[in-house]
Amino acid sequence: MKKAILGKKLGMTQIFDDKGRQIPVTVVEAGPCVVVQKKTTESDGYEALQVAFGDIKPRHVTKPAQGHFARAGVPARKWVRELRLESQDGFEVGSEIKADVFSAGELVDVSGISRGKGFAGGIKRWNFHRGPMAHGSKYHRGPGSLGMRISGGGGKVIKGRRLPGRLGGERVTIQGLRVARVDLDRNLILIKGAVPGAEGSLVTIKNSVKAR
Repeated sequence: MKKAILGKKLGMTQIFDDKGRQIPVTVVEAGPCVVVQKKTTESDGYEALQVAFGDIKPRHVTKPAQGHFARAGVPARKWVRELRLESQDGFEVGSEIKADVFSAGELVDVSGISRGKGFAGGIKRWNFHRGPMAHGSKYHRGPGSLGMRISGGGGKVIKGRRLPGRLGGERVTIQGLRVARVDLDRNLILIKGAVPGAEGSLVTIKNSVKAR
């Protein structure tokens, strides 16, 4: 990726453009992110920037993390993530990445942990069709046959079979979202459309890999 920033999802709202058209946007508090460590090929085998973001009380920071932040000379932060950028030029330990790294009109990819929905059936999890709802059907929202026509106990469930199970709580990336507005004074990036995650969760905004 060429550029990226960590942010906290605040929620959704709507804004209006110059022509009066309504735009649904997700408000993300993006940065400022502070560089805690620079990883290089010589010392770590790869190149990356370790950045931290989010306010946290000092008593909630572990002793090893306190030492890591103290060694870098930066205050403790809530989240620490690595960004593998194409170039680390211009970034030093203690420098900040702010919301102005993106501008209105740019296409971005946003990653986050989707909302956990617990155990869900096949209809909710995989968009299965239900059976007839008449009283004589005896089959309404079940997963249906597994397709095994083997007698004597030799059948098995083939790997990848779509069945009821845990839904959500996975890392999801939405590609090709457009930045609607950037408020540098309040460190806000307004992204058109919805982004994964619950309110208050961590998201990563990076330049779109498929942008033309």
